[in-house]
Amino acid sequence: MLVLLPPSEGKATAVRGRPVALDGLSLPGLSAAREALLDELVALCAADEDKAADVLGLSPGLRGEVARNAGLRAAPAMPAGRLYTGVLYDALGLATLDAAAKRRAGKSLLVFSGLWGAVRPADRIPAYRCSMAVRLPAAGGLAGYWKPHMERVLPEAAGGGLVLDLRSSAYAGAWRPQGQVGARTATVRVLQVAVVDGVERRSVVSHFNKATKGRLVRALLTSGASPRTPEALASDLRDLGFTVEASGSRLDVLVREV
Repeated sequence: MLVLLPPSEGKATAVRGRPVALDGLSLPGLSAAREALLDELVALCAADEDKAADVLGLSPGLRGEVARNAGLRAAPAMPAGRLYTGVLYDALGLATLDAAAKRRAGKSLLVFSGLWGAVRPADRIPAYRCSMAVRLPAAGGLAGYWKPHMERVLPEAAGGGLVLDLRSSAYAGAWRPQGQVGARTATVRVLQVAVVDGVERRSVVSHFNKATKGRLVRALLTSGASPRTPEALASDLRDLGFTVEASGSRLDVLVREV
């Protein structure tokens, strides 16, 4: 099973350690694209702070991220599984998984990134600021930039198993599984259920969505479940205590509290 995750805006910062080695990251077929994008981002942030802040969509309180980006080549790197923080990653709790679940996470999780394309939990990268929604002067929109590279590399990474796509819409645009891979790809929507004036209402709430997806992935990794179809995934999730409604490849997970 391959699980596609979004990154998080929140990131830890390594205080010491070696800088990123692009040729040491997973999915080496993305190396040239990573190199070109990193060059452009670093040059932009080193040359013009105001322009870089505008391009990256940074508020005044986040302008320090421009200087951080300018120093990415020399900045200490850390495993992506520790770098990304926030609601989904807190609920996933990679650091507290048992050894077997950590091995499964290393093989099955793929975190999408505006700057790196996609990385595994063990890939060492520095803290950065560059979302998939950014449009760089030369590279253009990053989802469009990454799309041809992902289409070339990711079908092989997906292998013959289920693909569980938990990405947000901005990151989903960088690769949409097609053909045989698309046929065995499942997506999950998390709906908060509340009763208002005696009527059940369902809504998408960001915090519930992220936390539930993190818990869902943790449960799959801990249990060792290895579903090969969306139908089998729905069954496994029900066995793990989730309330699931399935419609083809889309699964709705219903929650009343985080």
